Amino acid sequence: MGRHTNLPAQLPALQAVHLPQPGSGKRGEQGHIAYLLRQAQAATRLTLDRSLADLGVTPPQFAVLTMLNAYPGLSGADVARLALLTPQTVGVIIGNLERDGAIRKTPHPVHRRVLQWTLTRRGSDLLEKCRRRVDAVERRLVAGLGAKAETTIRRWLSKIAADLHQDI
Repeated sequence: MGRHTNLPAQLPALQAVHLPQPGSGKRGEQGHIAYLLRQAQAATRLTLDRSLADLGVTPPQFAVLTMLNAYPGLSGADVARLALLTPQTVGVIIGNLERDGAIRKTPHPVHRRVLQWTLTRRGSDLLEKCRRRVDAVERRLVAGLGAKAETTIRRWLSKIAADLHQDI
């Protein structure tokens, strides 16, 4: 037997540790707001990962497709800023989406070295499939909220992003 075989018996305090479930203790209403936001984001990200997996799309890829749909002709650097991703991550995502035929590049009409990215028909179709699944997740997020509460939460989250943007 190894040296650490009896570790739990030697440290009974470790056996007594109880981890609170999400929504209780410091993981609930008594928790720090920043932690609660992080906890909600992590749960949302995992749910989105699972809902998009069989389409071969990750949440960051979905964000890139969404930004290119909303703002056609963005550069990779612009996409990174809007999607809150690193330029390196966006470079990999753009390469994969281009390889899969979901996006195409064109040189900027004035600054020829700058590449502008747009969705292809294939990319638009893929985004629509993703959107249906993400919409289902978002319906779960706002389930039980009235329109006023949802509007308040949206305003609050937008205000956080705007107010803290200078720190990014």
